[in-house]
Amino acid sequence: MRFDPEQQELRQTVRTLLDRAAGGDVWRLLTEQVGALELAIPEQYGGAGFSVLETHVVLEELGAALAAPGYLSTTVAAQAILAGDSEQAKAELLPGIAGGGTRAAVVWSGTVEAVVEAAVGGGGDGWRLTGIEEHVLDGGDSGLFVAQARMPGARGEAAGKPDSGRAPRQESGAGRGQARAETGLGQAQESATDRGQAREAAIGRGPWQSLDAHSVSGYGVFVVSAADAVVSAVETVDPGRPQACVEFRDSPAIFLGADPLLLERVLDLACVAISAEQVGAAQRAFDLTLAYAKQRVQFGRPIGSFQAVKHRLADMFTLLESARSASYAAAFAAVSGNELTVAASRAKAYCSEAFSTIAGEAIQLHGGIGITWEHPIHLYFKRAHVTSQLFGTPAWHRRRYALASGIAA
Repeated sequence: MRFDPEQQELRQTVRTLLDRAAGGDVWRLLTEQVGALELAIPEQYGGAGFSVLETHVVLEELGAALAAPGYLSTTVAAQAILAGDSEQAKAELLPGIAGGGTRAAVVWSGTVEAVVEAAVGGGGDGWRLTGIEEHVLDGGDSGLFVAQARMPGARGEAAGKPDSGRAPRQESGAGRGQARAETGLGQAQESATDRGQAREAAIGRGPWQSLDAHSVSGYGVFVVSAADAVVSAVETVDPGRPQACVEFRDSPAIFLGADPLLLERVLDLACVAISAEQVGAAQRAFDLTLAYAKQRVQFGRPIGSFQAVKHRLADMFTLLESARSASYAAAFAAVSGNELTVAASRAKAYCSEAFSTIAGEAIQLHGGIGITWEHPIHLYFKRAHVTSQLFGTPAWHRRRYALASGIAA
């Protein structure tokens, strides 16, 4: 599992760019000077025709710099469109993403239990989505949303599939109201309290029930324009990782597919991407801590010379390298397709906990300065805890890993 010389050169290029662009427009630099958005998109759709290995390299460097310009969300959304069944969506949407003119986000619950539902439009003219997701990564700046939604008749009889093309938006308020009522979430749009109750009803059974034989049958993947959604900013612990609440109100959508393998792949690729950021950030947190231990003097000597501190730094380094191995294994599995779900969930679970542990130790070894705004290490601590919750918690992914690998029945 080694990156080739070209990929290593890409890493150095991105690292140099981020060093020079501190506080600047990272998105513009990534798209104009590196072409980072086009890396894993085929040439026929305006991309460079490389693979997710190249995006993995970019994400690792972005994680180290705590730069989150929407690259992760957009690349995962692009891969979802690419893996879908709609040639129309690929031809119309991927060139804009590859060129950097279109940002995209993934509307995806932490588990496969969806709080967004799909229904056939009032006139039978296409798919429409209704529902709400309260924490969408990079949702505020996105022009497109790739959304997971429960299909009509999910957990029941199969539903027919209308044309996969984009449906014209209905102008009739009565028609929209009728479609919302058909989804069963119409009343959930009326108040924040009702929305919270709807969400609890959707995921209240707990994450394990959504992992029956690690299946995601009954769910589909759709693309919705941001112009057809209601988007509002959400405050989070991590100020550098913007999130938004996204609400669909009978929003017209392009159907990408309902094959369980499609949903599995989107979730897997999101986990692989997150693990790359986590490894990059964990590496930088370790580097900052090691440098501080060498220069901070106590009792007449650097604190890094004390055996207890050495042991803690050694434990941090062991966790870091193990997490790197898990993340790289998942990235190569994404290219080969060999046991991707196993590798992705293993990487998400391990890298999340390793990064959280490293960030926590970094705070402790920095002492008082580690919890002040003057030092950046507290930002890595916040990033660690936020990323561990994205696209499934470590506990959820350990269970998913056990099911996918056959360890658990």
